[in-house]
Amino acid sequence: MPDLSRRLFLSRLTGLAALPAAAWADASAPAPAPALLLAQDAPAGFDPSGHLVSEKYDGVRAVWDGRALRFRSGRPVAAPAWFTARLPATPLDGELWLGRGQFDALSGAVRRKAPRDDEWRQIRYMVFDLPHAVGPFAARAAAIQALAHDLGWPPLQAVPQFTLTGPAELQRRLEAVVAGGGEGLMLHRADAAYLPGRNAALLKLKPLHDAEAVVVGHVAGRGRHLGRMGALRVRTGDGVEFLVGTGFSDSERESPPPLGALVTFSYRDTTAAGVPRFASYLRLREI
Repeated sequence: MPDLSRRLFLSRLTGLAALPAAAWADASAPAPAPALLLAQDAPAGFDPSGHLVSEKYDGVRAVWDGRALRFRSGRPVAAPAWFTARLPATPLDGELWLGRGQFDALSGAVRRKAPRDDEWRQIRYMVFDLPHAVGPFAARAAAIQALAHDLGWPPLQAVPQFTLTGPAELQRRLEAVVAGGGEGLMLHRADAAYLPGRNAALLKLKPLHDAEAVVVGHVAGRGRHLGRMGALRVRTGDGVEFLVGTGFSDSERESPPPLGALVTFSYRDTTAAGVPRFASYLRLREI
């Protein structure tokens, strides 16, 4: 695409891209959680026709509103000034990412109140959408590719999008990504407008499902866990309570997530009553 045509394309698509006015507050202050598009789980045997597919990065979601980089909660990310200074005026949605299998190191880096340059030099901002921009996702994805190309700055990357022909090819691609240490796949309907909230325009496909729940109790451990936490009692947004007893490190059992904390867990499927089966703790959602 010629440079002039590229600039016109970007300006037309992103000209209306704007987060709510509250998101343009002081860049160092918390803001209300932005209204973002959230993914549902893909059903078994899903046909990816009509979707753009990408890798699901195991990173930390971050939203750039043109002035501030924020976590999904609205809290500011303490990124170095040299990092945010290179970001464009266009609002962006993506994942801060260190690489496959590096979530713990990434989480530690981005949660620091005083950012460390040596850590941030390794972090990439993997952009996958333009919040509240006009046009279908296919056009937004093309605009992100053009924006990243024009910026020419390695820390900002457009998430590669591809098409697949059917359920069998989707399953093969999922297996290849997971075998390489990846988390899974994202499937975004190519013709979908930007739709805040959790809906079928965006799907996630992983070997295991994951969800979030609030800690409502601690169950004392037995045997080798005597004297420390044995399981968390948690409650989902649907009001379902159950125990999560696996997936914890020894240090997490010694100092478990507090009551009221939001945690992420994985599970295989659910019972008829909606209780997750084989639930395993993944992490505390502090950000």
